[in-house]
Amino acid sequence: MSDILSELEARRANARLGGGEARIEAHHAKGKLTARERIELLLDDGSFEEFDMFVTHRTTDFNMAATKPAGDGVVTGWGTINGRQVYVFSQDFTVFGGSLSETHAQKICKIMDMAMQNGAPVIGINDSGGARIQEGVASLAGYAEVFQRNIMASGVVPQISVIMGPCAGGAVYSPAMTDFIFMVKDTSYMFVTGPDVVKTVTNEVVTAEELGGASTHTKKSSVADGAFENDVEALIEIRRLFDFLPLSNRTAPPTRPFFDDPARVEESLDTLIPTNPNQPYDMKELIHKIADEGDFYEIQEDFAANIITGFVRLEGSTVGVVANQPLVLAGVLDIDSSRKAARFVRFCDAFEIPILTLVDVPGFLPGTSQEYGGVIKHGAKLLFAYGEATVPKVTVITRKAYGGAYDVMASKHLRGDFNYAWPTAQIAVMGAKGATEILYRSELGDPEKIAERTAEYEKNFANPFRAAERGFIDEVILPHSTRRRVCRAFASLRGKKLSNPWKKHDNIPL
Repeated sequence: MSDILSELEARRANARLGGGEARIEAHHAKGKLTARERIELLLDDGSFEEFDMFVTHRTTDFNMAATKPAGDGVVTGWGTINGRQVYVFSQDFTVFGGSLSETHAQKICKIMDMAMQNGAPVIGINDSGGARIQEGVASLAGYAEVFQRNIMASGVVPQISVIMGPCAGGAVYSPAMTDFIFMVKDTSYMFVTGPDVVKTVTNEVVTAEELGGASTHTKKSSVADGAFENDVEALIEIRRLFDFLPLSNRTAPPTRPFFDDPARVEESLDTLIPTNPNQPYDMKELIHKIADEGDFYEIQEDFAANIITGFVRLEGSTVGVVANQPLVLAGVLDIDSSRKAARFVRFCDAFEIPILTLVDVPGFLPGTSQEYGGVIKHGAKLLFAYGEATVPKVTVITRKAYGGAYDVMASKHLRGDFNYAWPTAQIAVMGAKGATEILYRSELGDPEKIAERTAEYEKNFANPFRAAERGFIDEVILPHSTRRRVCRAFASLRGKKLSNPWKKHDNIPL
């Protein structure tokens, strides 16, 4: 018996070494953790239960039968993060460069199937050279099997991808279908075709970092939702994000103890809005002052900064926040901000996370580049997302809410549950100056008359009371009481039940 136990321990020790000590040292030299070290840091101590430790590839071509490392380049299993269940896979770059084989894919598919059956999120740590060339079409079939699981799991369990090394070719499409993608600066890359192929086909000379590094995908392409300095920071932040998310679409968002008074008054909010209507202010200040303990987890901070998306807690419960940011492009909606917010709203709705919308929007960004880029369809994505959402929706208009952008930003007409406005709110078809120049075109030659008409328009229309008179605004609230009013609104909506007409699926304007 002791011989058998000794053999088991020897096999386990060998499997834990992956590609061997020399390759592990080379991996560490690049500032990267190994696949197992990443899992140990991500999960609670001692909680990881591994599957398929001894699985090996089945390829015999290209003399592959001579090298069959246990685990075949990926570590899979389940564990807990702060006591809540999660399934995880971590690709091992020390084994064949983390390349995906048929059996490698089968290991990932197994835990994804279990995650859907048992109702727990999936976190994928990607560090792979792509498909294993020696296996040919079998490795491509493996990718497609993983893709199919990503599609079926979408909206069923949260899926988080962490890119901690290269991710190229077909490998990028699995993360692309997950809910969140995070990268590590300087050591992770994502691209469909690498720099060498780009140079051959298009004659463009570009580095891997420029083509698909963290900066590119967080600031330009919006492929990634955030980037971190190193592996350790990335995994700690993923733990923090995980705490905001429900385990599946069958469970409610998590609630945790809180130590912040729901009725807390913030007197400083009474002076947040500048006297000059064209002067910007930081909407994040309002978010932090509404949230429990001022805690805000922002998503896609570096992309389309004219709109803010992320998670807060109110009375201990997760709430998604969408807010215009007056500091960037005056908070205007455009192609990028519409896409960013629409995807976030749809995620929240899929997992029953209530949505708080903070509005200060002067309209949609005009110009040929926006029209040629399809701002009509992209803007419609956000409109569609809000109108489709059945979760509790609370909206606070702080200042400008002009034109179609007023409608889009979770207005009462899109089934908003509570629609509040500050006394500083201006709800109108357009700004006073533009409206006056259209309404009184014949008087444009008289500046004094136009100034008088503009002041009259501002008095009559640049306020929240016309909308309140029609019931489009439920209440004009004092800024310092915003946290209390919002907390009470969401508390009253905990039993909300709303369903859309039966359909196979919708046809959102993609």
